[in-house]
Amino acid sequence: QVQLVESGGGLVQPGGSLRLSCKASGSIFAIYSMGWYRQAPGKARELVAESQSDGNTMYEDSVKGRFTISTEDAKNMVNLQMNSLKTEDTAVYYCNAVIMSHDTWTRSEYWGQGTQVTVSS
Repeated sequence: QVQLVESGGGLVQPGGSLRLSCKASGSIFAIYSMGWYRQAPGKARELVAESQSDGNTMYEDSVKGRFTISTEDAKNMVNLQMNSLKTEDTAVYYCNAVIMSHDTWTRSEYWGQGTQVTVSS
């Protein structure tokens, strides 16, 4: 069984910074990608940033230059450093990972429980 546990998030003023972290644990054989999605009230969940096992990263256009995704492979962790935050970044942020576990020997997608990020003055 694989679990993703997020930390970070909270309330910050516009222009401020926050750091989100996510740790994958359990019967992990390989991690193919780790990333972050977000969902604002009344909107669909969207990809914010993703880091793939080959080193490639991708960002949603509105966060380019402000957010940075990084991984700590030895710890099965992914971080999202969010700078110059805007009110429109307010959302629940979800950690996402594509993992092959020892239990299933298939690639499966896993989700964290979500963490609230609120940008407000």
